[in-house]
Amino acid sequence: MDKIWVTRSSMPSYEEFIEKIRPLWETRRLTNMGTYHKELETQLKDYLGVPHLSLMVNGHMALEMAIQAMDFPEGSEVITTPFTFISTTHAIVRNRLTPVFCDINPNDYTIDADKIEGLITSNTVAVVPVHVYGNICDVEKIEEIAGRHGLKVIYDSCHAFGETYRGQGIGCYGNASVFSFHATKVFNTIEGGAVTFSDQALYKKLYNLKNFGIQGEELVVGVGANAKMNEFSAVMGLCNLPEVEKNIALRKEKAEVYLELFRGIQGLKLPDFHRRDVKQNYGYFPVLCPNRETRDHVYNNLRQQNIYSRKYFYPLTSQAACFGEKYAKLPLHIAKRISETVLVLPLYPELEYENIERVADIVIKTIDMRGIV
Repeated sequence: MDKIWVTRSSMPSYEEFIEKIRPLWETRRLTNMGTYHKELETQLKDYLGVPHLSLMVNGHMALEMAIQAMDFPEGSEVITTPFTFISTTHAIVRNRLTPVFCDINPNDYTIDADKIEGLITSNTVAVVPVHVYGNICDVEKIEEIAGRHGLKVIYDSCHAFGETYRGQGIGCYGNASVFSFHATKVFNTIEGGAVTFSDQALYKKLYNLKNFGIQGEELVVGVGANAKMNEFSAVMGLCNLPEVEKNIALRKEKAEVYLELFRGIQGLKLPDFHRRDVKQNYGYFPVLCPNRETRDHVYNNLRQQNIYSRKYFYPLTSQAACFGEKYAKLPLHIAKRISETVLVLPLYPELEYENIERVADIVIKTIDMRGIV
């Protein structure tokens, strides 16, 4: 029986990709912001509806570079969420800043904007909120708080590619927004990422940071890293971008099948894809089980049938082994409960309807066996 993964990378036809990369054998220009890199930057800026965009080698380096570009004093505090991929927290720590974890909203799993202000101290310099499963943070409240306290806002928008809020591209919010184009995302460049922003001055800073600070053959103006996207990745992006809207529509169809199959099943909280003013990308299908034990039974029963769901995000980043007991006593009760009961089910454009029914059947029978219904 074929394996069903939680996601599947979108790819163009082999012939289309090979034809597109053919000129690289003539130019031998494989990296260093070549023709395809520049073309993809332009097309993404237009698609996302953002004023400025800088391509990066991956989403993590995009976030790390965006934070570094703000020139925060070492040791400063950054308020963020523990309910995210570990990359978000690592990007803060690797910039020698201190993450301050805020609990999350139980409805959409984004940072609880009502709890942010109580965590602000004289050392706070920024907020790094995360749009989760395509659920958009309370951007108005977050930016109102940040404005009053003189804080920067850098959104981790890796789950929100292609989304809009009130008709505006989600990458327009905050001082910067960061996207991942990893192979598992709604849009991928194999590996890749980008920072979007409104202040033109940030483009030059990010360029320096991702290209060793090089401004000319004999001129290095600052200390930087190597975070450039190569031409092969850019080509994959150029091939995939025209298909994004079609793929989102297919994702929506599959998500709606799940919703119908799970309708009326007690003990299973389903995602809400109908928040007003948000254009969703249907990147994930998360469900909440009644408790951790049931969640783990569902996960294991699916796996026995070669179906690979994900406990996404478990554990919390604040519980990562690399931090030991440092954050063990923080009042992150909602985030902890969600992380112990959430399960992300397979969802991608090519997912067959009969396999959606297989997944749903196993989930429902497992919950029934646990005595929840």
